[in-house]
Amino acid sequence: MKTTVRAAILLIGLIMSSIAFASTKSPTQDPMGGQDFGHSVKHIGNGLYVFRWWVYRNIFVVTDEGVIVTDPMNPKAAKLLQSEIRKVTDKPVKYVVYSHNHHDHISGGNIFKAEGAKFVGHRNMVNQLSDHPSPVIPMPDITFDDSYTLTLGGRTLELTYLGPNHGDSLVVMRLPEEKILFVVDIVTPRRVAFRGMPDFWPDEWIRSLKEIEQMDIDYVISAHGPQNQPAIDSASVVTEQRVYLEDLMAAVKDAMDSGIHSPDALREKVKLPKYQEWRYYDKWLPMNIERIWAFYHMGW
Repeated sequence: MKTTVRAAILLIGLIMSSIAFASTKSPTQDPMGGQDFGHSVKHIGNGLYVFRWWVYRNIFVVTDEGVIVTDPMNPKAAKLLQSEIRKVTDKPVKYVVYSHNHHDHISGGNIFKAEGAKFVGHRNMVNQLSDHPSPVIPMPDITFDDSYTLTLGGRTLELTYLGPNHGDSLVVMRLPEEKILFVVDIVTPRRVAFRGMPDFWPDEWIRSLKEIEQMDIDYVISAHGPQNQPAIDSASVVTEQRVYLEDLMAAVKDAMDSGIHSPDALREKVKLPKYQEWRYYDKWLPMNIERIWAFYHMGW
């Protein structure tokens, strides 16, 4: 569907340019890849903001009746996030929406719990957080199964559960007015999959991406990216991610079908030069390959 006039006005020029962030702290070295631990804020438009801390991102939406915040990351990042929100509005944070159960994205919510926020997450998170509790992760107050529509101050955030893909509680979040999707971990533009693909189910991941491709979206905000990467991308990055996974799985399967069954040999043999410019290609592709070997060799 054609992009709405409002969305075009809000977002034109963002895809083709780097981000000029509203505020940035002094960086420190990132042992995982040379990025920085600074934080930044980008106003996308219509009360939608992207907050970045290190290589993590979330979004928050400012309305006349309060603020919707997504993944609070960790206590340090959440404190910085609260400070940035206060620069924009004095309205309270009314809702904190969890993307999934992994602690690196959702820790630090206590600061918003203290100001009365309600926490929203998929139903499966209740057991997961009960089994692996953390004093800095409030339990969800509102849970759902397949979908949930959150409304506040005339703004709408649509939450959709796509089944198991990265764990079994991950939800994607769509802003229908702008046709923007906030997606965590299963779409990271121009980067190979994270290391050994922990808690990823490769076939289900591909299925989920195909379902996202059928959604009415024009833009994607992903939850990972260094400071020099755009805060928002064309929805085409979803297809790019899916094709990478399909190419990876096909290359590993072809090599195994040819008689190469050792994961060490596969790591040496399989190459995907099409993606050699993607971030962490040299470091993480071998780990991606071993994960796919486990999928075919062990059924896992």
